[in-house]
Amino acid sequence: MKAVHYLALCAGLTLAGAAWAQKKGELEIDHPWARATPPGASVGGGYVTVRNAGDGADRLIGASSPAADHVELHIMAMDNGVMRMRQVPSFKVPAHGQLMLKPGGNHLMFLGLKQPLEPGERVPVKLRFEKAGEVEVQLEVGPMGASAPMPMHK
Repeated sequence: MKAVHYLALCAGLTLAGAAWAQKKGELEIDHPWARATPPGASVGGGYVTVRNAGDGADRLIGASSPAADHVELHIMAMDNGVMRMRQVPSFKVPAHGQLMLKPGGNHLMFLGLKQPLEPGERVPVKLRFEKAGEVEVQLEVGPMGASAPMPMHK
C-alpha cells in the first residue's frame, strides 16, 4: 500500500512541476513568480529563469500582462555609487545558457498595476522572444520582500 501512495505522490509532483516550467522550442521558462505589493502600489516586479538548450541565442524583447498598463524590461546597475534601475530594450538568452530575472537584478517591471498583487494568486504574463515568439506564463505571487520563488503549487 505504501508503494501506491509513493507512486501517487511522484505523479502529483511531476504534474505540478510540468505546470511550473514551460517549454517553447529550445527555451524552458522556469520558476515564474512575483512579489506581493502593498495596497495602492502602482508598480511591481516579476522574475523568471529562461534556459536555452539551443545552439543559437535568443532575446527576450518584451512582455505584457492584463494585470498592468504595461510591462518593461529593467536592469539594476551601479551609477556613481548609487544603485539605479532603468529600462532596456531586450535581454539576451545565450545559446546553452540562461537568463535569470531576479530581485536586485534584471527583472520585469509592472507599471500601472490594476490592483495589488496578492500572495498566492497567479498573474498571467505574455513573454515575447525574438526567435521563439510568444510564451504565456503564470507568475505565482509570493510574500512582500520574498527573495526567491515560492514552492510550486498545483
